[in-house]
Amino acid sequence: MSVDIQTVKRVARLARIAVSEDDAARMTGELNTILGFVEQLNEVDVTGVEPMTSVTPMAMKKREDVVTDGNKAVDIVANAPATEENFFLVPKVVE
Repeated sequence: MSVDIQTVKRVARLARIAVSEDDAARMTGELNTILGFVEQLNEVDVTGVEPMTSVTPMAMKKREDVVTDGNKAVDIVANAPATEENFFLVPKVVE
């Protein structure tokens, strides 16, 4: 795949980036170099290689899935102007 100046200008417009003619010409070469590298990566044989999420082996840290009240009721209502037994007190709005 090859990128021309018109494509660079279109991408810049979509990204809302102001690009001068000189910058567009320079970016054309840079983008073509990047795309050439990506094409090289597509040629690599990866059959039998397991996908990975990190370059270092690691296990996900998991916690036991238990339903609790969080033991945070006092902290949650601490900044409320009025509370009663860990509930928010609000003025009556409907009669």
